Amino acid sequence: MILVDATPLYDLGQVGELELLDTFEGNIVVPDAVIKEVEVEPAVTNLSRFLEDGDIETDPDVSGFETDALALLGDDDVTSDVILVAAVLAARDNGVDVALVSDDTRLRAIAEGLGATVTGTFGVVARAAMDDKYFPTTQAKRVIRRTDHHGTQMTGTLRERAIGEVDS
Repeated sequence: MILVDATPLYDLGQVGELELLDTFEGNIVVPDAVIKEVEVEPAVTNLSRFLEDGDIETDPDVSGFETDALALLGDDDVTSDVILVAAVLAARDNGVDVALVSDDTRLRAIAEGLGATVTGTFGVVARAAMDDKYFPTTQAKRVIRRTDHHGTQMTGTLRERAIGEVDS
């Protein structure tokens, strides 16, 4: 199961590259609470198309795990982060391999501590460049630069590191 948070949906949606998420093996899950967080065009339109065109699950069964997720996050209300952590807990308890695609440091640390594989927006782009022979590294570099231009605002060092990882 591949859980996707709002940050990569926004970043990749702004530049029309959400289909890069399809390079992952496993069911892509974008909870409704996460979908509601993406409120800026063209990310909203691109996300709607991605959800319509793909086999994307939007309602993971997290019943019974919300309380533990609330405690782990120290939150009082059920948010998209709580749903994502609850989904990680549910997958772990059911013996399902789970990955989280998020750029949120706190969420990534918790998911990793629970045994999930974690990556972010640039990990998605790098994976696509490594796994998809029709997505060359030159295109991956363009996507990284475009997401940076559309609001990710990486430092020059981080941008070059991301581009370097695409080359390797």
